[in-house]
Amino acid sequence: MGLPFFENGRKKRDQVVAVDLGSRTSKAVRVQRRGQTYILNGYAILDAPIFEKTLSPELLTEHLKTVNQALETKSKMISLTIGVSEAIVRTVEMPMMPLEDLRSVLRHSSRNYLQQDMSNYVFDCFILGAATNGHVPNGKPDPKAQPQAQKQKVLVAGAKKQQVQDFVTGTRNAGLLVDQLVPGLIGPVNTFERAMPDLFSNDAVAIVDIGFKNSSICILDRGELALSRVVAIGGDRFTNDISESMKISYAEAEGIKIGMPAEVQAQVEATLMPLGRELRASIDFFEHQRDKTIRQVYVSGGSARSDFLIELLQKELMAECKALNSVSFLQLEMPPQQSSEVAQIAPQLAVALGTALAAL
Repeated sequence: MGLPFFENGRKKRDQVVAVDLGSRTSKAVRVQRRGQTYILNGYAILDAPIFEKTLSPELLTEHLKTVNQALETKSKMISLTIGVSEAIVRTVEMPMMPLEDLRSVLRHSSRNYLQQDMSNYVFDCFILGAATNGHVPNGKPDPKAQPQAQKQKVLVAGAKKQQVQDFVTGTRNAGLLVDQLVPGLIGPVNTFERAMPDLFSNDAVAIVDIGFKNSSICILDRGELALSRVVAIGGDRFTNDISESMKISYAEAEGIKIGMPAEVQAQVEATLMPLGRELRASIDFFEHQRDKTIRQVYVSGGSARSDFLIELLQKELMAECKALNSVSFLQLEMPPQQSSEVAQIAPQLAVALGTALAAL
C-alpha cells in the first residue's frame, strides 16, 4: 500500500531511505531491493526535534540533514511518514473509476464519502482487491452488472494540504526530495505483509503499534484492512507512571521501562488496562461484524520490546500476543554492530520499514 499523496506518476525504486517521524524518536532505514530480496543497508534511531504540535519546515530541514548523515547515504530521495493522529485512513465504497478520478471526487465531495468536509486535505487511494457488485479482480466492470451497482472498495488516506506542503518545503531545504508520504498507520501493515505473508493472506489478525503518544490497531482479514483505530494512550504514559512511582527522572524511567522492575509492574498494569479495553473493543466489533475470531495479535513500537508489556496486553486482549519481528524477511548488509543489535530494536522499525516497502 503506497498512498503517497502525490499524483506524480512515480516509479518503483530499487533503493529507498524512509523516515518514521515520531514524537520522541525518529526511526530511519535504508532499504534496497534485488529481485525478490529486500536488504537492510542501515538504520538510525535519533531524538526527534522538540516541538509541541506541528513539525515546522525549519525543524524538519535540520532534522533530515542529521538523519542523512547518520545513515551515511548520498540518496536525494526520501520517504516520510505522517503520524497516526495527523492522517486519516478509511475504507469506503466508491464508484468504479480510475485512481485519478477517485482523488478528484474526494477533493470535491469528501462529505459524501467521509461524512465531513475535508476540502483542505490532499487525498490518495488504494483499490482493495476484488470488490463488490460487478467489480472483478482485474479492475474491469462486469458487463452484466447494473451501471449504478458498479462499486469498489477503496482505502482512502488524507492529510491537510498545509502539512503536506510543509513536509515538501522542509525536505527540499535539506537538499532532498520527497519521494512519498505514507500514513503511519499503513507502515506496520506493509511490514507484516512481508514478514508473515501466509498469515497476511489467509487469516484474520490484529496489528497493534504502540507509539509515543498514541497506539493504533489494524485488523486484517485475508489481506484486507478491515478495521483501524487510534487510541490516545502510548509509551509516554507508561514512562510517566514509572517516573512517578519510583520518583526518578523521566529519562531514567525510559531507560528501565523495557526491563520493568517488579516494584512498578502493578502501576504499569493499571495504565495498560484502559488501552487494552479500547483495543479489545475494536476486536469485539470486528468479530461480531464478520463472525471471525482474532487469535493472534502482533505488537510493534518501542514498548513491544518489553516482554512484561506483551504479557499484560495478551491478558487484556484475550488473544496470543507477540512482538512483530520487522526484520525477519530482510537480508542484512550493515556494519557488524548494527547487525548484532537490529533484532533487539526490530519492533521499533516497523513503521519506517513499511514506509520503505511502499516505494520498492
